[in-house]
Amino acid sequence: MLISENLAKTFSTQIGNEFGASIQYVMLASYFEREALPQLATRFYTQAAEEDMHAMKLARYVNEAGGLLQIPAIPAGKADFASTEEAVQLALDWELTVTKQINDLVGLAIKESDHLAQIFLQWFVSEQLEEVTGMEMLLRTVKRAGGNLLLVEDFLARQSKSGKGGAERAESGA
Repeated sequence: MLISENLAKTFSTQIGNEFGASIQYVMLASYFEREALPQLATRFYTQAAEEDMHAMKLARYVNEAGGLLQIPAIPAGKADFASTEEAVQLALDWELTVTKQINDLVGLAIKESDHLAQIFLQWFVSEQLEEVTGMEMLLRTVKRAGGNLLLVEDFLARQSKSGKGGAERAESGA
């Protein structure tokens, strides 16, 4: 076995966190669909697919390293929001929490001198920079748009056409 029982358990917890993020992003996408904001809905459906991919990547690592995969129960996501700003803030807060979780995983891998896990987790460290900065930019855009969410929709549509919308990352498995 190339992974300790403790690290495999912590990876399993993170897999649950990633699936939890996916569920929350589907709930956000559903909220935006109800609000007739298709670009925001698409953005969060794409985010949900990315979180699923992250969870599967972690699960495969645990299995390849000979660990026991034990995914915990995943809580339901929040379904309704007072505003688009509140919804996007929740997503940003989630990404900041995941960043801390990934950093804690790296810290545990360092503590256990598990160099394979450290190398594997570096992709997630880099990914979190992209995730947090993307959500921060989206939140700033929502705030600047004020009540005119069609400006946000237009911004996301232009971003998607220029290849900066995140869908390419999800499709490439990055």
